[in-house]
Amino acid sequence: MNDIEAIRTAFHEVTAAQGGSHVEDGGWMWLEGFGDVPKEYAALRDDVAVWDVSPLNKWEFRGPDALRAAQRAFSNNAIGLEVGQVRYGAFLDADGLMVDDGTVFNTAREDHCWVMTNGRDHDERFGELVADLDAEFEWVTPSMPHLGVIGPRSREVVQQLTDEDLGALRYFRFIPRPIQVAGVEVYLSRTGYGGELGYELFLLDPADAGSLWNAIVGAGVTPVGTDAIEIARIEAGLIVTGYDYEPHERTPFDFNLDRMVRTGAGLDFAGEPALRALAADPPHRFVTLRYEADMLPEYGAAVSKDGDEVGILTSPTDSPRFGKIGLAVIASEQASVGNTLGVAIGDETVPATVDVLPIYDTQKKRPRA
Repeated sequence: MNDIEAIRTAFHEVTAAQGGSHVEDGGWMWLEGFGDVPKEYAALRDDVAVWDVSPLNKWEFRGPDALRAAQRAFSNNAIGLEVGQVRYGAFLDADGLMVDDGTVFNTAREDHCWVMTNGRDHDERFGELVADLDAEFEWVTPSMPHLGVIGPRSREVVQQLTDEDLGALRYFRFIPRPIQVAGVEVYLSRTGYGGELGYELFLLDPADAGSLWNAIVGAGVTPVGTDAIEIARIEAGLIVTGYDYEPHERTPFDFNLDRMVRTGAGLDFAGEPALRALAADPPHRFVTLRYEADMLPEYGAAVSKDGDEVGILTSPTDSPRFGKIGLAVIASEQASVGNTLGVAIGDETVPATVDVLPIYDTQKKRPRA
C-alpha cells in the first residue's frame, strides 16, 4: 500500500472552498470539477473556462548545453527554437518508443529552457542526457503552479487583466519575461489543452495562487476540472500518458505525430534511426471511432475487424456534440474514414465507424484564432 500523501497544488485551498472536488492521479490531487460537467464543458467550448494544470510536470534545464540536452530525447526541433517559442513533441527512448509527450520552451536566456511532461519519473533519463554536457536539470513543478484559461473568449478576458498586447502573441509562443495579470506576476504562454484558443499562466510565487484564481473567476470565467477537460481532449484528439499509452510501448507515428518527428534534420535524438525506418509506412494510425451503445467501453478496449483484433480504443467518452466516441490506435489498413469495425464492451462487440481525427475542429483553426 502506498502511504505517500498526494501533493496538493497551490490552488487546492481556493478551489476546494468554492466547491471543487479533487482526485488523486500521478501523485497529485487534480481538480476534478465543480459538480456540473455539462456546464463546464459548455463554458470551455462556447465561452471561457479556467482550470488548474499545476500537476503538469515542469523541468528547468540550465547551462550552455540546455537546449542540446533536451533535444537528445525530443522528437521535434528543440535546438532551433526561437526565444519565446514553444514546440510540442515526443520524448523517446533509444528504440524510438515514446516515454512521454510534452513541450520545450526556449526562454530569454540562451542557457535555459523549460521542459514540460505528463510524467514525473524522468530523473534518471534526464540525468543521462546531461551526463557529458555542460547542463543540469531540476524538477520545478511545485514552485511553478499554473492555470489554463481556455475558450473562445479567453483572449478577451485575459486582456482585460493585463496591459500586455495579447493580440501580438502568436500560437505556441510565450512572453519570455514576467508580466502582470490581475496584479500577479506570471509567465504567459499562448498554449493550452482542449482544442480551443487558450493561454497558460505560470506563477512566479505560489503564494499568489488564491489572488490569481479569484481575479480570473471574478472576471466571469467558469471554473472547470478534469472531467470536462477529458471530454474536450478526446474530441480534440489529444493524448495523455497512462491513458492512451504506457512508456516504451508506442512510437509517435501511432498517434499521427509525423510532423513532430524531425528525422533527417540533423538533430540526433534518441531512436531516430528506428523512426526513420518507419516514417514512410507506419503500421498504425490514430483515429476517432464512433459507436452506438448503452454504456462506454473501457479504456484499452479491443478493436476488431471480422473477429480479428486490429487495435485498441485508448480513450472513450460520451461527447455532448458527437455522442459516444473514442480515440483508437488501429492497423493502418483499417484506418480509412467510414470503415466499420467492432469495439468490445463487456462481453459484447458493438459496431464502430472510423471518423476523422480530431473529430472536433478537424483543421485545428480554433486554437490559432
